Amino acid sequence: MKLHNTLTRKLDKLAPLDNNTVRIYSCGPTVYDHAHIGNLSAYVYSDTLQRAISMEGYSVIRAMNYTDVDDKTIRRSHEQYPDADPQVALKLLTDKYIGIFLEDMQRIGNDVEHLTFIRATDKQTITGMQQLITALHDKGFAYVADDGVYFSIDAYRKSGKTYGQLSEITAADTSEARIQNDEYDKESVHDFALWKTQKDGEPAWEYTLGGHDLKGRPGWHIECSVMSRQALGQPFDIHTGGVDHIFPHHENEIAQSTALEENPTMATMFVHSEHMLVDGRKMSKSAQNFYTLREITDKGYDPLAFRVKVLQSHYRNSVNFTWESLDAAQNLLTNLRAWADLKHQPHADQHNNVGETYAGALKNILEAMSDDLNTPVALAELAQLANHGESHGVDREKLQNMLNIADRLFGLQLANRPTINDTQKHLVAERQAARDAKDWAKSDEIRDQLKEQGILVRDTANGPLWSRV
Repeated sequence: MKLHNTLTRKLDKLAPLDNNTVRIYSCGPTVYDHAHIGNLSAYVYSDTLQRAISMEGYSVIRAMNYTDVDDKTIRRSHEQYPDADPQVALKLLTDKYIGIFLEDMQRIGNDVEHLTFIRATDKQTITGMQQLITALHDKGFAYVADDGVYFSIDAYRKSGKTYGQLSEITAADTSEARIQNDEYDKESVHDFALWKTQKDGEPAWEYTLGGHDLKGRPGWHIECSVMSRQALGQPFDIHTGGVDHIFPHHENEIAQSTALEENPTMATMFVHSEHMLVDGRKMSKSAQNFYTLREITDKGYDPLAFRVKVLQSHYRNSVNFTWESLDAAQNLLTNLRAWADLKHQPHADQHNNVGETYAGALKNILEAMSDDLNTPVALAELAQLANHGESHGVDREKLQNMLNIADRLFGLQLANRPTINDTQKHLVAERQAARDAKDWAKSDEIRDQLKEQGILVRDTANGPLWSRV
């Protein structure tokens, strides 16, 4: 498999550091609100990457963080739970949105069973962050200021390492200022906060450093450095995230993760997905131009249609979200499901050259997925296979095998779809008997009855084929 590596700015062949195991860390959500569909699109791509790597025969260990303490979560917890203790309010808020996020992940077909989630506020994580900050301070890479502990970019550079592994950053770009806010201007390069001393009404953890009482909480970037190391070790194989993570978040992660190491590598590959746009603009909560999964499903769309919509675009291309494009994705999902349902229908049987068709399509799909996760080409091959099955019939056993593979790769939940119930089967047979008797009125009556139950019947030379609306 080849993937575009932001570290090298080119396609690199995946070469696991640990024999047959690939270790992946994915930047997860800040759990202060519903994730918008732009966020969810990045998680669809990282989930599909895990699936594609597994299909190549590798074992995959994958971890994702919850940012459950930062400026946004603290501010929102005050708003929603003004009378609660700050730490209690923070947990109430983040527990609520973690639950919603997990539900969304499952509804869009992401595999959460094989994904380790880690909270920034876990005791082990807080302890690990404090230990790393102390070590950075002791070696001169961090300094205590009046409002916390900061990472020194200058000290990092003077140690011989490069600040700017993922993006073009020169010494001339670097400001001597410090930036304490988690939501700072991403165009400026500053020393960044590793730890922030407590402000009034904020949740805080006990911490002392160099004789200073620094009761407070971690900065944003240090969280992922510690959680990734605790879950996967360092270096690990692949770090995923959106392109907006490249700078400053991932750049700062690399710096604080490698400052104390001889090896300047945090992860051998950084794989970044592009933005989802609305009306040509990046989707964001601050711009108020975003949609949530609930807004999509409230309009009657299947959450897996959103997954199809995402996979129809390459992860390195910006995709413009429109309701028309979601309509097209819903139609494709319906066609794929109709193809999957042919396995229940004896009238769909057709064995001539079907095995060769499946073998050729599978080869093309796997080649596309190995070529920088080319999901649009792979999904188009699957759609073509579905169209062939509708028009030429299927080998139902081979179809089931193909559906199993498609589910492993695409997560569209096609393989285990149940058949229609016995009453509906009887109606399909009764309608065919009416047609054979040229009783068109009864045939139409039964057709309408089935349609009310969400079943459409298509008449073919081999007999009736049903599909769900």
